[in-house]
Amino acid sequence: MSRLVRKPRLPDIDMDIAALEGVLQSGIAGVPMANAEQGDNYLERMVKYVPAEILAGFMLINAILDQAMKAGGPNATMAGFPVSDIAVGALIFGMMLVPLFCWYVREESDAWITHAIVATIAFPFWAYLLGAVAFADHHDGNLAVILVLTFTGVSGLVAPRARRRKAARQRQKAAFTDAPRRLVEGMTA
Repeated sequence: MSRLVRKPRLPDIDMDIAALEGVLQSGIAGVPMANAEQGDNYLERMVKYVPAEILAGFMLINAILDQAMKAGGPNATMAGFPVSDIAVGALIFGMMLVPLFCWYVREESDAWITHAIVATIAFPFWAYLLGAVAFADHHDGNLAVILVLTFTGVSGLVAPRARRRKAARQRQKAAFTDAPRRLVEGMTA
């Protein structure tokens, strides 16, 4: 997840010709539009939505908690707190870290909010697959694989909306506000 999902960028020509917005987005007769950026495809999004960096840290904490559970049994404690409660806290903390990490590593063309939402939802699925102590009473390896494969396949379908440049949006807004004035000037001339 070190690189976030990229938003596609609409070409500038769409913004210059306000009446044809949406018509030229795909290009005319297969000709690619100027300044258009494709964004990430299905497979790239599917791979990027896995919160790998946070899962790596979570695996370390989970391994410590797992050892404590094996050594102390079902009533194991750490510093007077039940290990199962600490495991649930670690799971929740990991889920909170995912959007913070997405915000921290974002760049100009990243769809970091969409990425943060999908990756945060993905985190417990992956934690379940990795045998999180928080799910120890309900863990089933086969179900975990099915859940992760299903969620990961569906997550690739989540594509961010195309972004527009601020200057292009301002030009488009100006074109709409100036249109009545130009129409009146054209009629009087």
